[in-house]
Amino acid sequence: MFRYFTAGESHGPGLTGIVEGTPAGLHLTEQFIEEHLVRRQQGYGRGGRMAFEKDHATIESGVRFSKTTGAPITLSMVNRAFEKDKSNWPKVMAKDGDRGDVERITLPRPGHADLVGQQKYKFDDIRPVIERSSARETAMRVACCSIARRFLQELGIQIGGHVVQLGSVGYSSWDEVRTITAPLLEEGAESIFKNSDQSDVRCLNSTLSDKMRELIKIRRKEGTSLGGIYEIIVTGLPPGLGSYVHWDRKIDGLLAQAILSTQAMKGVEIGLGFEAGKNIGHNVHDEIYHNGEFKRRTNRAGGIEGGMTTGMPVILRGVMKPIPTMLKPLKTADIESKEEQDTRYERSDVCALPRAVVVAESVIAPVLANCLLEKFGGDSMDEIRERFKVQ
Repeated sequence: MFRYFTAGESHGPGLTGIVEGTPAGLHLTEQFIEEHLVRRQQGYGRGGRMAFEKDHATIESGVRFSKTTGAPITLSMVNRAFEKDKSNWPKVMAKDGDRGDVERITLPRPGHADLVGQQKYKFDDIRPVIERSSARETAMRVACCSIARRFLQELGIQIGGHVVQLGSVGYSSWDEVRTITAPLLEEGAESIFKNSDQSDVRCLNSTLSDKMRELIKIRRKEGTSLGGIYEIIVTGLPPGLGSYVHWDRKIDGLLAQAILSTQAMKGVEIGLGFEAGKNIGHNVHDEIYHNGEFKRRTNRAGGIEGGMTTGMPVILRGVMKPIPTMLKPLKTADIESKEEQDTRYERSDVCALPRAVVVAESVIAPVLANCLLEKFGGDSMDEIRERFKVQ
């Protein structure tokens, strides 16, 4: 089973990841992982931290001569924010000693994990919640999940994402989206991200990209933030991944959980998604025909029926809320005095949606890898390739 763990704080010395379940013999380099880490750092609307964080994941174990050994893979990543401010963060994040004159954070930010995290773990300082709940953790998640992504790539399975709505700016219909993505998908889903990466808002439509960029400028001046919707597409999956026999094996549920487990996500759609609720059955379901093999005339189901892949492209959409940390503060109540005050400002993006695309592409990869390993099995890539080839 492919699984991963991350550890570390946003302003601690660094992040650590442990990945286990990777078959032996998978070609893997730090360069491949870094390609997606670089993509995660790009995007219009990002905050000041991205100007100096140059993320690099160092492989500490589990790889020899650019091939995985089947042993757990350890990844490490330096937090340059910690290195950059040696007079502050080592003191704030000290492992030993007493607090001394280190400030206690007592103003929870609305929309963050701050208040509930403090209540749950009985902290008298919100700093531990801020540090671990931060989206900084997604840097290591992208690194870990890139290994699963490399595994999928080896089997011809591709993942690509793009922004379909940013704030009030977006496509008029999903049919309009399909007219743009359909030609690109003939080359596989990676052509989606390779084209959307040409836009700093990761939108495939240049006119909409310009409007999205202008909207971010406006909201930045207003001191507020923006969210939106992205779409992730997967090509090359065989039919039958997942299962209908138990609730926890349905692949749509597993993919939705992966998306919703990332910071600031509030909803997931598959295929037509919520539009299906507005339509009649004849406009929702995909008719089947046989031409050498069973096929579907449309893909309104988004490549999943009954908790299993159909063999058509899997289409997911994630909804990201506007980032809660804003230059123009919201009101909050101090956890000590209970007095209402303006919340404090922690460095943040105006809009992280373009970066969230890369995180979403990444976090679904282990889900797909596990479903493939469950179906085809194998301890080495040679075994898995052979079994996958004769499906």
